[in-house]
Amino acid sequence: MIEKIWFQNHPLKYLLWPFLWPLSQLFLYISTKRRSAYELGNKTSYRAPIPIVVVGNITAGGNGKTPVVIWLVEQLKKQGYKPGVVSRGYGAKAPSYPLVVELSTSAHHCGDEPKLIKQRTGVPVAVSPIRSEAVQALLVEDVDIIITDDGLQHYALQRDIEFAIVDGARRFGNECLLPLGPLREGLSRLEEVDFVITNGGKPESGEIAMTLSPDEAVNLVTGERVSVKTLQRIVAFAGIGHPPRFFNTLSQLDAQLVETKGFADHQAYQEQELDALSQLGSNIIMTEKDAVKCREFAKETWWYLPVSAEFEPVNEQRILDKIKEVMEQYGSSSI
Repeated sequence: MIEKIWFQNHPLKYLLWPFLWPLSQLFLYISTKRRSAYELGNKTSYRAPIPIVVVGNITAGGNGKTPVVIWLVEQLKKQGYKPGVVSRGYGAKAPSYPLVVELSTSAHHCGDEPKLIKQRTGVPVAVSPIRSEAVQALLVEDVDIIITDDGLQHYALQRDIEFAIVDGARRFGNECLLPLGPLREGLSRLEEVDFVITNGGKPESGEIAMTLSPDEAVNLVTGERVSVKTLQRIVAFAGIGHPPRFFNTLSQLDAQLVETKGFADHQAYQEQELDALSQLGSNIIMTEKDAVKCREFAKETWWYLPVSAEFEPVNEQRILDKIKEVMEQYGSSSI
């Protein structure tokens, strides 16, 4: 229902307006005052000795930030840089913070997205609700630039480059602030960031188009890779910000879908519920982010679909030129 109120202009919005609108104004007041406190120096913000790149958004929920983080890491490695990644580790609880993520680290401790980034890129990854602590934990890991997965509103950490990711299909919904709408900050915030990346849909003036390109399906148990359309009677599920996007991708790949099931973002899965879901078809398929939480109890008929961010070459170069400019200001250059 929240999704319908935010993004589909559901009539219930008008019934709840007298209750939610004052809360939205309170949210605006608190968030504006908090940001001003950092800008005026009344609250302390941390400046790292190396460049910080923030990949975030101004709406609640997932917009495709993690694929952009992975793309940035891969591009920076190609340029000879040594990137690291920090994250809040949303939905997880570590024994202690900051936590430097290893391939053996449980997603329950570090979060699904940090675990995915570590598996895909192999670069140093650290998590902490206090992102400056995560940054400091990576400074001894031989990195020369750090990317934060989310954190556009985390003003306790100073940054050099900002990316705002926009869901090209849903955009900003009713354009109201939380909790009446999905906005964490007003639309004017987009005028301050370095790059506005539009995930799908049609980018507006000044925005950079991004597409998510799917690869072959990967078996969670054997690692076998096959075309999605060769799998029989697929049951698909997704615990991401907007599950229909994943299901639409599968349909475009001619997947033989017999059932789809959307879960909450960062869903903590139970083996029994997924076993029951898999009984509805011959194969089960999930996102790569879901797979990092399901691998421990996966069956041989379970698959995930990796996706990668893609940009037009001219936009790739724009982004890399900006990063190079900032790196040179810090006295660093690519190899």
